[in-house]
Amino acid sequence: MPELGFEKPGAEAPLALHERPWLFAFLISADAVISLGFFGGGLSYLLRTQGVDPSRIASIIALLSLPHAIYFFWGAITDFWITRRTWLILAAVAAAATFVVALMQPQLSSSRSLVLMFLGSCFGAIVPAACGGMMGTLKSELNRRRAGSAYQVGSLAFGAIVVFTLVSLAAHMRVPALGFVLAAMIVLPSFLAFASPPQESIQESHASEALARIGREFKRTFLRWQAIPYMLLVTAPFCSGALMGLLPGLAADYGVTGPEVAWINGLGGALLTAAGASVVSFIPVRIRASIAFPVSGLVNAATMAVFAIAPQRPAAYFTASILYLFSIGAGFALFTGVSLEFLGSSGKSGSARYAIINSLGNLPVVYMSWLDGRGYAHWGPRGEPGIDAIVSAAGSILLLAHFIFSRRQHTKAPAA
Repeated sequence: MPELGFEKPGAEAPLALHERPWLFAFLISADAVISLGFFGGGLSYLLRTQGVDPSRIASIIALLSLPHAIYFFWGAITDFWITRRTWLILAAVAAAATFVVALMQPQLSSSRSLVLMFLGSCFGAIVPAACGGMMGTLKSELNRRRAGSAYQVGSLAFGAIVVFTLVSLAAHMRVPALGFVLAAMIVLPSFLAFASPPQESIQESHASEALARIGREFKRTFLRWQAIPYMLLVTAPFCSGALMGLLPGLAADYGVTGPEVAWINGLGGALLTAAGASVVSFIPVRIRASIAFPVSGLVNAATMAVFAIAPQRPAAYFTASILYLFSIGAGFALFTGVSLEFLGSSGKSGSARYAIINSLGNLPVVYMSWLDGRGYAHWGPRGEPGIDAIVSAAGSILLLAHFIFSRRQHTKAPAA
C-alpha cells in the first residue's frame, strides 16, 4: 500500500461511480469567483476605470491574494465539528455578504473597501480547504484525477465568466449593483454541495487520540526528504497565473476596448482555460506530474514572451492572451495533480494538509503579482509580462532538470 502523501500514479483503487468527481467543478466555484474572477481580472478593470495606476493595481491584487497564501491558518477548521460540505456552504454565504458591503464603498481602492475585500477573501479561502479534504476521501485514483481536472476546469471557467460578466455590465450598472451580481455568483453554485457524497466526520474518543492521528498524518506527508522537492515545486514561480489578473489592466496599452476585454478575458478565456485543463486529463498516468508541471511552465513562459516582444497592437494582445490562457489552464490542472499526489488520502486532517499545500501554491501569485507590477513600473507594458517570462522559465528549467535527474537515479538504483 503506498505511503500517505506519495501514492504511486499506477496504484489505482476500484472505480467508485457514486463519488461524482464532476461536482468539484461547481464546489470550487465560490472561491474561483473571488480569486480568479474578481481578483483575477474584474477588479483590475474596475480600478483602472476609477483612475488607479496599473502599478498600484498590481500591489492591491497582490495584497488581496495574500489570504490564499496563508489560509492554512484557518482552513483546518473544515476538518472539525461539522462536515466539510457544510463548511463550504457557510464560507460561500459569508464571503458573498462581505463583498456586497465592500462594493458599496465609494472607491474600491479605499482602505475600508480593501479591508472588507481582504476579509471576504479569507472567507472564500475556506472553500478550497474543504474541497481538498473532500477530494482526498475519493477512493478511486481515476476519480481523484477526474476530480482534480474538474476542480481546475470549474475554477478557470467560473473565473473567466465572472470577468466577462463584470466588465460587460460595468458600462450599464453602478459598482454597488455589481456587488450583488458578484455575490449571487459566489453563493448559488455552492449549494450543489448538498449533492456531493456524504463526508463522514471522523470522531476520536479522546482529544489526545485525535491529535496523535493528526500528527502521524502530518509526519507522513511533510516530514520526509521526498517532501522537499514537492515544496519547491508548489512554490515555484511558473504557472502562477499572476498575469491573468493583470491582463485586463494591460488592455488599454494595447488599444483593446472594454467589450473586447470582456470577450477575450471573459467567455473566451473560460473556454481557453477550461480546454487547457481538460487536455491534461489525456496525459498518461505514467507521466509524473512533477515532470509535466515544469514542462507546462516553460510553455507558459514562452506565451508571456510573446507579450514582451510583440508590437503593442490589439492583434498581439489577442494572440498572446489566447496562448497564455490555454497554457495556464493546463498548468493549473497539473498543479492540482501534484497537490493530490503530495496529499495522499484525507484521513482526519485532509483539509488542513491540503490547505498547507495549496497555500504554498498560492504564494507565487502574491510575489509574482508584485514582481510583475515592478516590471510595469520600470519598463512599461512590455516589462510586466517580460519579467514574469524570465523568472518562470528559469524556475521551470531548474526544477525540470532536478526531477528528470532524480527519476533517472531512482530508476538505476535497483540495478546497482
